[in-house]
Amino acid sequence: MPERPTGTPRLLRSAVATSTLPLLVLGSAALAAPAAADAPRQALAPRSVTSVNIEMAQVRLSSASLASSLPAAFVASTGATQASRTASTHTVKAGDTLSGIAARNGIGLSTLLTANGLSSASVIHPGQTLKLSGTAGQQTAGSASRASAGNYTVKAGDTLSGIAARNGIGLSTLLTANGLSSASVIQPGQTLKLSGTASSSQGSAPGNGLVPDTFLHYTYPDHVVASANENKRALLGTGVPSRSQMQAIIADTARRMGVDPSLALAHSFAESSFNQTAVSPANAIGAMQVIPSSGTWASELVGRKLNLLDPYDNATAGVAIIRQLQRNAPSVDIGIAAYYQGLGGVTRNGMYPDTKRYVSKVKGYMQRF
Repeated sequence: MPERPTGTPRLLRSAVATSTLPLLVLGSAALAAPAAADAPRQALAPRSVTSVNIEMAQVRLSSASLASSLPAAFVASTGATQASRTASTHTVKAGDTLSGIAARNGIGLSTLLTANGLSSASVIHPGQTLKLSGTAGQQTAGSASRASAGNYTVKAGDTLSGIAARNGIGLSTLLTANGLSSASVIQPGQTLKLSGTASSSQGSAPGNGLVPDTFLHYTYPDHVVASANENKRALLGTGVPSRSQMQAIIADTARRMGVDPSLALAHSFAESSFNQTAVSPANAIGAMQVIPSSGTWASELVGRKLNLLDPYDNATAGVAIIRQLQRNAPSVDIGIAAYYQGLGGVTRNGMYPDTKRYVSKVKGYMQRF
């Protein structure tokens, strides 16, 4: 792996070389680093989104193993009545999830989200009424005024997709105008532009893309960004566990694989804040932010093919890499650094300044879990 010039973000290493399993990491929780350890040069072909992978993830999400650890409503009910499929609204009950409601009523998750101005990470509450068809409600006079002015002030409970729907613009338009990704965090009182383009170092999502093509002044190759967008759309369309559910999955996976749960949780929180829909421009996927090439290495470590779109497999891939790094690194700190920079890179070059910050952050998060 070529040595990176001093001061250059580690993410500048090539995202497309298939012979050396590059390590590409973004320096934020929203656009997080892929799980990266030096992998064998003879890697399997990178796994990207395919109809088979999507189907596997959907099946896994509705399997008994997921039902055993998540609310029952998260699993698609196969016994939905025709009346429930034709209902125009649904009143949220305790234990309901967005993906479960969509499945039981025979509609796509994206349809349910669009109709109610929600995102897949939105929180729903018992007694809340959701529309099962149509588009999000009309703008209030205030929001219409803000839209005509070209700006919107974020209120408590707002989501990016909800703001876009209420103001009659595409999510990609909103993200591009503000230099955001769909995983970005917004705060009450923040002002968002509803049109135009942004000049952001984080880049913008090109065209109808959900994932930016640039970060820290580096533009990723079109085919890498295209694959990242396919994976992002697949995750949003399939439905994923909530952040708290994903946290439980990672902790359980770590315990089963003999890894300190606090370490695995700290890595995931630093990478994505337990967000399984997170996908970076480098095509780092899911809560553990694993790039496909590192995913194939993790598959070899556990002895079966892993589908990074599947929440359980994503957790398994990340934990397998953490376990392997900690077994081979001379210290816990170097093992943590290797998830970010690669064990070979740390051994040859020492920790870069951003790697040291990452290690400090992960060790701090370990105290929380």
